[in-house]
Amino acid sequence: MSEQRSDRRGFLRSSLVTAGAVWAGSTARRVTAAPEPGGAPRLRFAAVGLNHGHIYSMCEAVVRGGGELVAYFAKEPDLAADFGKRFPRANLARSEKEILDDPRIPLVASAGIPDERAPLGIEVMRHGKDYMVDKPGMTTFEQLAEVKRVQAETRRIYSVDYSERFENRATTKAAELVKAGAIGKVVQTIGLGPHRESPKTRPSWFYEKERYGGILCDIGSHQFEQFLFFTGSTKAEIVAARVANVSHPDRPGLEDFGDVMLQGDGGAGYIRVDWFTPDGLSTWGDGRLTVLGTDGFIEVRKNVDIAGRPGGSHLFLVDQKSTRYVDSQDQDLPYGRLLVDDVLNRTETAMPQEHCFLAMDLALRAEKQARPLRPMS
Repeated sequence: MSEQRSDRRGFLRSSLVTAGAVWAGSTARRVTAAPEPGGAPRLRFAAVGLNHGHIYSMCEAVVRGGGELVAYFAKEPDLAADFGKRFPRANLARSEKEILDDPRIPLVASAGIPDERAPLGIEVMRHGKDYMVDKPGMTTFEQLAEVKRVQAETRRIYSVDYSERFENRATTKAAELVKAGAIGKVVQTIGLGPHRESPKTRPSWFYEKERYGGILCDIGSHQFEQFLFFTGSTKAEIVAARVANVSHPDRPGLEDFGDVMLQGDGGAGYIRVDWFTPDGLSTWGDGRLTVLGTDGFIEVRKNVDIAGRPGGSHLFLVDQKSTRYVDSQDQDLPYGRLLVDDVLNRTETAMPQEHCFLAMDLALRAEKQARPLRPMS
């Protein structure tokens, strides 16, 4: 038991570094449980399921948007204790049910174990609350179908926090530039999501495919969402997909490599994700997004500029006139604020519900269709 608790703590510390890198920049400050001084809270919210460190940046996004974190719960006492230290003004609930039954809490955030996220979200919606969940939002087609059915029935919000777009300043800036026509019509996106494994920090479920959903479902959901968003696609198909366990024979449940080609009604895409980031890199992964247009291209280096600029959120724009670096450090991150607006106004400004579900549908389809990557004989 103590070894499992140590693994959880190690994973949480490691994933906190990951989450911190995603939202690095001028947002980095002491985490609070209520809006900035002088700003009255617009809604109360709670966190249930703290198994991934993304829960911290998720809660901070809602706080920036005017939310007040009032309660939290985790089955694991050590995770709850760590969370309480970061959010000392929030109350530790006695149970998940206590939060679900509280009519004063309209929004619940979760970064539980991936295969437990959809069942919790279904219960949240059935209790008349909206749900903000870490990616992947679900791990099977059966979960996706049930989530869609309950969401349609209850008309609650089921929002997957695709943090690589929502919580990265350069990616948000890229969205503004593309919308303004800076590179013409988008032709293709290339999304790369390399990660560092850090095996000593990983809990056992990290290596169980039925729990994390497979590499294309888990990490890849970020890239599928960005493909849809930047190409403006509302439907898409998987052209080809591959997955592999290249170098972990002792961990047969781990997929450490995956890639996908896809085609949408707004453009083409390529995705590559892996667990091979070497220790020599200064951060957990050199995540990149390239958006190719008819009049230029944008490259986003999400977490590190290997040319030497400090921090993350780096954007390079090449058009018919020049090649230039675009400073994104002061870029607004609107997702949390828009989600709070949506909860209060019953709108879909943070992310259309169909878009949210389509990104996960593509990730699940790619995982199902993926062929094993094997050397040619």
